[in-house]
Amino acid sequence: MPAEKKAYPLRISATVLEAMQRWSDDELRSVNAQIEYVLREALRKSGRLKAGAIRPAEDDDAGPDNRR
Repeated sequence: MPAEKKAYPLRISATVLEAMQRWSDDELRSVNAQIEYVLREALRKSGRLKAGAIRPAEDDDAGPDNRR
């Protein structure tokens, strides 16, 4: 069973959002999926999220196999 997704309003500067849009376009992801991917990677690198904590099936739109 996939993990529950929760909506969260995000305030972000126009400059950062534009950069994320360009990056997500390059990676063929939605901006939302790109932000989630970047956050997840930062959490893993900092040791705050274990590598296996999220199964690939729960990684909606955030990997090479799930690209649009």
